[in-house]
Amino acid sequence: MKFYEKLIARQRAGTLRSLPVPTEGIDFYSNDYLGLSRNADLQRAIAKEISDNSLSHGSTGSRLLSGNSSYAMNLEKTLAAYFQSESALLFNSGYDANAGLIQALSSRDDIILYDELIHASIRDGITLSRARGWSFRHNDMEHLENRLKLAREKDPANIFIFSESIYSMDGDTAPLSELSALCTRYAAQCILDEAHAGGVYGEGLAVRAGLQNHFLARIITFGKAWGAHGAVVLASDALIQLLANFARPLIYSTALPPSSLAAIRIAVSWAHTPLFSREVNRLKENISFFVNERQRTGSERWLQSSTAIQSFVTGNVSAARTLAEKLNAAGFLVRPILSPTVPEGTERLRIVLHSLNTRDEIGKLLSSIK
Repeated sequence: MKFYEKLIARQRAGTLRSLPVPTEGIDFYSNDYLGLSRNADLQRAIAKEISDNSLSHGSTGSRLLSGNSSYAMNLEKTLAAYFQSESALLFNSGYDANAGLIQALSSRDDIILYDELIHASIRDGITLSRARGWSFRHNDMEHLENRLKLAREKDPANIFIFSESIYSMDGDTAPLSELSALCTRYAAQCILDEAHAGGVYGEGLAVRAGLQNHFLARIITFGKAWGAHGAVVLASDALIQLLANFARPLIYSTALPPSSLAAIRIAVSWAHTPLFSREVNRLKENISFFVNERQRTGSERWLQSSTAIQSFVTGNVSAARTLAEKLNAAGFLVRPILSPTVPEGTERLRIVLHSLNTRDEIGKLLSSIK
């Protein structure tokens, strides 16, 4: 069978994937930036919320059938208010939110411009929508403008631009002001994935820059800094109504269970508490310390990043695997990132910093990476 050939090809290239079982060690690989998924006080608060509201662990159906609830709808109002949006709609994951949004919003008469390092869920959404998808060079606003000029010549029904505020593999940030200005100049609609910014930067980088109203939609996921699961699309009432009618991942998926909604509600409600602020500040201090120590090494293999995502490019599969194994043996939980997740020749270690990491741990990790 043909699928065996695909597996054999991956095996020969050294990129065959398997599902790893987490082991004991110092976490430098999870997206639990603030350690909220393992915070005992938060977990107790979630358990109390579930008990006080008699929430179940099964939603029983899609939201258009039996899976909706007043609890879910009230949570969406709370999220819209916190993230400064007119309306909000919950999805089961960031992948579902991105794919469903693009598929419902666009059609074959549209052109979608997307950063070449955009998340796979957005690329898959473009495929589902049958719109014309054109990439532009990563964070290159001059190249994006050239693509916009060319797109306008094609006279599409709509032009959409997709970007992430923080990129998941390189850890760098998008130039949101320039991006917003180009959208206005060329009458394009901008959509921003804030998966890796929400929580670490509160409401996200768009809100921090005062640009939240410049984006047609924003996507926040709760499985990273918020320590929960699920995602939310933040947009106008009209766009949210469109998604409820046409977003296939929403319509044809069993809804998030009420217990998961409780985790989201409690996590976001803690955003203004001293505990949350403490974890955010600790993470920022760890990022600053890591960047300073990284620069002292003088290695050019580190990608430039001032976020919790720091990447050390080895340039090939074997070197990435070997270095990861060395670090794992020393007690550091690190995973190699291989092609096709990243372009061939940019294989790397993706180091993720957390508020729970100590300076001693960070220093020892850096001294082991050579």
